[in-house]
Amino acid sequence: MDQIPATEKIDPKALELAKNVLRIEAQAVAGLIDRLDGAFPRAIALILACHGRVIVSGVGKSGHIARKIAATLASTGTPAYFVHAAEAAHGDLGMITRDDVLIALSNSGESEELLTIVPLVKRQGGKLIAITGSAASSLAREADAHLDAGVAEEACPLNLAPTASTTAALAMGDALAVALLDARGFGAEDFARSHPGGALGRRLLTHVRDIMRKIDAVPRVGENATVAEAVLAISRGGMGMTAVVTDKLAVAGIFTDGDLRRALDKVADMKGTPVTQVMTRNPRTIGPERLAAETAQMMEEHKISQILVVEDGVLVGALNTHDLFRAKVI
Repeated sequence: MDQIPATEKIDPKALELAKNVLRIEAQAVAGLIDRLDGAFPRAIALILACHGRVIVSGVGKSGHIARKIAATLASTGTPAYFVHAAEAAHGDLGMITRDDVLIALSNSGESEELLTIVPLVKRQGGKLIAITGSAASSLAREADAHLDAGVAEEACPLNLAPTASTTAALAMGDALAVALLDARGFGAEDFARSHPGGALGRRLLTHVRDIMRKIDAVPRVGENATVAEAVLAISRGGMGMTAVVTDKLAVAGIFTDGDLRRALDKVADMKGTPVTQVMTRNPRTIGPERLAAETAQMMEEHKISQILVVEDGVLVGALNTHDLFRAKVI
């Protein structure tokens, strides 16, 4: 095993400092639990009653946290956006209306930029939720609901750089977002609609009809077909199976590569044996309106590689694991 060069050896002090940072920040977040009071449900009620948007604002490190909170709210069913407090005082305040709710973040609660715009927001009827580290601060006193995100100490050895305080504010914002998500009945499909470009959107918004092979591309034989004819259909179809159907395209069964291997031990005459004797009867099927993710789960649960798509009792398509992979559902 290669030895670590002297210049790259682990500094025990750095490792211990890192552990202490995580310990302090974890304690800061845990400390919020006992300080949650009636102000939190009041804040939720203000946002749920809001007819406009939620504007999240702050400056400095609090501004970065505010931006993330706004993004989390927006992606979980609460229309929200970030406004920099300094920019608001120079024209962006016009983005805020009387129908909006302002969430203002400031650890000290004395941020000059926020205190400049708060009276203007309240004068036109907007509501204020403050997330600060001091219940006695000016911002907390002006708030319709104040959420205490104070911390005992920063994780910075100098107790200066915003570290534990920003983590606590971020956690409080997440608590708001999740409580609102639940209150609105916001589900997985709603979340996916906010993330259509990602893997989650593909898994949750893709339906079977979007990725299935249509009926003309599905290998199939009639009930009177022989095993040999079914094998030929499998070879031509490229799906590792063939559907066995009635004259009206109702599914009688499925004949797969696995069925063929098992049939080799039992059938001496491939040309004379009806496929109905060796096919799988009552195979798993799924409807075209079902989610592709459900199909993947069903196929994995039942350890099958292909599935027939049936609508109103009639075969309309099929898909296999390769189709799911191509659609990036799995």
